[in-house]
Amino acid sequence: MPDSQTSASRGGVRLARGASPWLLPTVATAALSLARARRSGRWAAVAVPTTALAAGMLWFFRDPEREITQGRVISPADGVVQSIMPWKDGRTRVAIFMSPLNVHVNRAPLAGTVTSVEHVPGGFVPAFNKESENNERVVWHFDTELGDIEMVQIAGAVARRIVPYVPQGTKVEQGERIGLIRFGSRVDIYLPEGVEVAVEVGQATTAGVTRIDRD
Repeated sequence: MPDSQTSASRGGVRLARGASPWLLPTVATAALSLARARRSGRWAAVAVPTTALAAGMLWFFRDPEREITQGRVISPADGVVQSIMPWKDGRTRVAIFMSPLNVHVNRAPLAGTVTSVEHVPGGFVPAFNKESENNERVVWHFDTELGDIEMVQIAGAVARRIVPYVPQGTKVEQGERIGLIRFGSRVDIYLPEGVEVAVEVGQATTAGVTRIDRD
């Protein structure tokens, strides 16, 4: 499977770009165990968990098409709003927690130009923990019609790899796929001063669909 957005079958099931390092060995092991299970009871016992794991991986790395919502700022991530916090510089941080059941492909919250993509080393505590402020992360900045917009992809206890899809200098459309976080994690977006938040803590969000700001 090439390391790009691909189809898992001719039926057109889209898988996330960057999924290959996890999917290839898992699916290969499941296929091998299923083939050998026809001749061996021991392999039949192995085939059940490996097939279940492969199915789980295919589900986790799904990347569905979305009809992008019209609005100034849209959610970059599927998940649940974990916190809404005023920042000292006047901005408001909206933190979205992504469980392993969510789609983990992140999207551009606004149209604009990627002015920086910075990898920051750190820890790997659960993304819902306050200590996750010091976790491994990728910090994005976008030059948009609202000025500079900061977005941060934060790794969790299991997610130890963040895969940016676009480099600095790229012009992106609102809702365009820009990166992947593998397994449970968090995405923060900082709204500029004067922009009112339209979501609330505990609300579910859908990347490219849920509007974050209010007119």
